[in-house]
Amino acid sequence: MRHHAGAPSQAAEGFLDPPARSERVYDGRIFRLRVSAYARDDGTEVTREVLDHDGAVAMIPIEDDHVLMVRQPREAIEEVMLELPAGKLDVTDTDPLSAARRELAEEVGRRAARWEYLGGFYVAPAMLTEFIHLYIATDLEPFSLEADEDERIEVVRVPLSAIPGVIERSRDAKTLIGLLRLARLLGI
Repeated sequence: MRHHAGAPSQAAEGFLDPPARSERVYDGRIFRLRVSAYARDDGTEVTREVLDHDGAVAMIPIEDDHVLMVRQPREAIEEVMLELPAGKLDVTDTDPLSAARRELAEEVGRRAARWEYLGGFYVAPAMLTEFIHLYIATDLEPFSLEADEDERIEVVRVPLSAIPGVIERSRDAKTLIGLLRLARLLGI
C-alpha cells in the first residue's frame, strides 16, 4: 500500500517496496493493526507494527470573523480538548470533501457555500497511515445532521484575533497545523 487515505503521492520523498510479509492481527471499527516486515537495501529486514486508518478531514469554519471550534472529551488522554471540527472518512463518503461537508453539519450545525482545500498531512507516519485533509469552510448557514450518539460536542466561537493564543495553548496536532496555516494565510 503506497497511498493511504487519499494522500497525494507528489509530496513523497520516495517510496518503499511493499512489505515482504504482512499479518493482520486486529480489525476494529476505527483502525486495523498489522505487523509487516520490510526488506532493506543491505539485505536486512525490519518489522513494524502499523495501524491502518481510512483517513480523516478537519475543517476551519469561519463565521463573522470567528473560527467555530469544538470542545469535547477525549477519553484516550482523559482530557477535554478545544479542537477544529474533524471526523473520519466513512465508506459512504465519495471523497474527502463530502466527508468534510457531513462532519461540519454533524459537529457544528452548519453548511458552507465555499470550501478551500489547504492540503493534508500524516498524523504519525512512523506507525499510523491516517492522513488528514484540511479545509477552510466559509459562507456558512445553519444546517444540522444528527451527530454520532457517543459524541459530546460544544461549539465554541473563537475570534480570529484570539487564534495566536489558541495556537500557543493547543496540544492537538490537527488544530495546530490548521490554525498555523490559517494564521499564515490571514497574516495574523
